Amino acid sequence: MNSAACRAYLRDLQRFGIKLGLENISTVLASFGHPQRSFPAVHVAGTNGKGSVCAMLAEILSLHDLKVGLYTSPHLVRVEERIRVGGALISSRDFCRLTQKVKLRITRLLARKELEAHPTFFEVLTLIAFLYFREKRIDIAVLEVGMGGRFDATNVVRPLVSVITSISKDHQEHLGRTIGKIAFEKAGIIKPFVSVVCGADGPDVVRVIRERAFEIEAPFINAFDRDHRLISEKKRDHFVFRYSFGGRSFRFSPGLQGEHQGSNAAIAVAAASVLSRMWRPLDKKKIVLGIARARWEGRLEAVSKRPLVLLDGAHNEGGAAALAKYIKDFRAERPVLVFAMMKDKAIRRVVSLLFPLAKKVILTSLPYSRAAAPADIRRLARPFEAKIAEEPSLQAAIELAKAEAGPRGFVLITGSLFLVGAFKKLARSG
Repeated sequence: MNSAACRAYLRDLQRFGIKLGLENISTVLASFGHPQRSFPAVHVAGTNGKGSVCAMLAEILSLHDLKVGLYTSPHLVRVEERIRVGGALISSRDFCRLTQKVKLRITRLLARKELEAHPTFFEVLTLIAFLYFREKRIDIAVLEVGMGGRFDATNVVRPLVSVITSISKDHQEHLGRTIGKIAFEKAGIIKPFVSVVCGADGPDVVRVIRERAFEIEAPFINAFDRDHRLISEKKRDHFVFRYSFGGRSFRFSPGLQGEHQGSNAAIAVAAASVLSRMWRPLDKKKIVLGIARARWEGRLEAVSKRPLVLLDGAHNEGGAAALAKYIKDFRAERPVLVFAMMKDKAIRRVVSLLFPLAKKVILTSLPYSRAAAPADIRRLARPFEAKIAEEPSLQAAIELAKAEAGPRGFVLITGSLFLVGAFKKLARSG
């Protein structure tokens, strides 16, 4: 299977949509001899922050001379971005070889009627990741949940520690309409007798996660209770944090921008501390260094200085709130927004958080069926009509935003990780 055929096969899998459940992936994994059992893992769920926490944990573990597998989603430009070992993306050759292997195995299992339905796009990618990690003989994997937790394809592992980051309303059509139901789905990654680090806030959310942990005798660790204090200190262009956990005090400044990354870093510190206690010792200095070195594309990522151009994939209310706080904390000038969102997201709520802060908003288009049309977003943003323009071409929208901002201004490209990915593809092609 060459690269074109590999990508065509994966594109075709999109028609199966999202089907939550573990039966299919468990069947295929069993046929391969359970590759997910060949390595220990950290399993990370949440609405916002889980990608950043995974990046920090992977960096911390790598600094201890461990071969670390990292599995995340979504990708921005290339699907291979989701699967990394030692910081390096899986090669296109290995990716297509394993895609072919998985495809043949699925075809055989379907013919034998051992599979009820064809695995989804995400299930196939998860299978590829686990097979690759086994081949590379990794020391440990850091696995990001794709959606929810309880029925997510990654939830076939028994990790060393489970981690749950912040929780807010997102993917409600799949996870439930209330924050309590969403928390219940996220808590589905908790395993009997396996410690869970809870970085979520809000008493109702924490209660749901704690109750699930107690029910199955999983040690519950609240990363932000009275024994684990996070204190922030604002500097000129960044934050410095102090965090107490397990009798040790950590002082760090995350490489990722925004005050919300202090919380993500504290969750990573808590998870690393649990690993240090029950798996193998992790050096405090290397934990702090890993927090500082971690990078994660599309999260307040600066791609230009004159004008300043930032990319941020804030695609839900929680992400938009964190982005809005960053603007208020560190940017004296109002940004020119280049904005697009998926139509199944909370557009009105995101608009209400970001558009008041903008000097100008340029609505653009994305080549996806799920993308909201600029005119539809405009109708949901009537109070801000005077500052809104539409430019369907992303390239033209970016040029218009730069001209509006001027060389000393600030352009913010946000509203969807798909928009961030489209920008990166455009930049690379140019």
